[in-house]
Amino acid sequence: MASASQILHTIILLGSLQGIITGCLLFFAVHGNQNTRLLAVLIWLLALASLNIYLNYTGWYYANTTLAILHAIIPMVIIMPVGPLLYFYVRSSLDPTFQLTRKHRIHFLPVIIDLIPSFVVIVCLIGVASGFFTPDPKPWNVFIDDYNVYSDIPRWISVTCYLVLSARYLDGLKNKEGSQSVGVTRMQQLIRIFQVFQIIWLAYLVPYVIPSYTDAMLEIFSWYPVYILMAIMIYWLGIKGYISYLSNVASRKKPAAVASLAPGIIQETVLLLQKSMEDDKMYLNPDLDLHSLAQHTGIPQKTLSAVLNQHMKKSFNEFVNEYRIEAFKQKLQQPEINNFTMAAIALECGFNSRATFQRIFKEVTGSSPSDFRKSVSEKGN
Repeated sequence: MASASQILHTIILLGSLQGIITGCLLFFAVHGNQNTRLLAVLIWLLALASLNIYLNYTGWYYANTTLAILHAIIPMVIIMPVGPLLYFYVRSSLDPTFQLTRKHRIHFLPVIIDLIPSFVVIVCLIGVASGFFTPDPKPWNVFIDDYNVYSDIPRWISVTCYLVLSARYLDGLKNKEGSQSVGVTRMQQLIRIFQVFQIIWLAYLVPYVIPSYTDAMLEIFSWYPVYILMAIMIYWLGIKGYISYLSNVASRKKPAAVASLAPGIIQETVLLLQKSMEDDKMYLNPDLDLHSLAQHTGIPQKTLSAVLNQHMKKSFNEFVNEYRIEAFKQKLQQPEINNFTMAAIALECGFNSRATFQRIFKEVTGSSPSDFRKSVSEKGN
């Protein structure tokens, strides 16, 4: 009969394998996007940390010298990117316009904290091989063991800070929309699970870094509460993430039903869409979404989405942003607009941020806003 520790080890191993497999399915999905890839990497990192624990508990690393060296060189516990990945996953899941750019790379630079032990081992091996160091691993092992204890402090702080940022972002969306969407609710559940994990981790971290209490918690529970919860998180993230991916793929295919719509309904929908933009100027509302447009036109959201995607060959955002871009162009023709910044003009045309405006303007026109404004000024002269 299997012992309790063997059962717990099996749970940890299965969580690791499930995370690796689900991460691959999400990262290499045919219809995947930025948020599915962010989630995949997040799951991979948790799965690697969990797998590292299983291999340590079962003594696999110490089966021979080669495996021990590989264990020391290859970083398996990479936690510093977890916070940024979680935060950017939340944002990209709820904001289709959000894109990771070069400026976001700075959030991932602290990963060096996770890589230092591997770097120290490599330096040690090179030094011993070249004769600069004596072949005595004890000082190096002591340094790495001490480092691994205290490196958990910045790891915990990093994840906690990004959890706070994520929670604030979700609260901002809720206050802005005046209601709570299914997507926001799901992300709040995700944040709560990580918050519970952080509390349990902290319960271990405080005594762990205080020498006189180092072994107290470990002798009673070992690290099982942390690692079992991590396995549960991997299962939850993988299942929820993959279900969300499948539902998104299915929703993309549903608009094909436009073929069954009567030509009169399609024509009426197109006319009302154009009227809502050209006459009612709904695009000037920076918070405009498909739901509010459906309420304004009196046409069901599914019909609007189907006509836009299948008949007009545009997404909702593409349709609205084309009118905003055209409004921006028209405003640049007005002499009195010269005293306004491009950001101010863009906000008047319905864009809710300068970065979003610049990216969309380049996608639609092929030139930057500043280049376009310069060309308009040259034509005016």
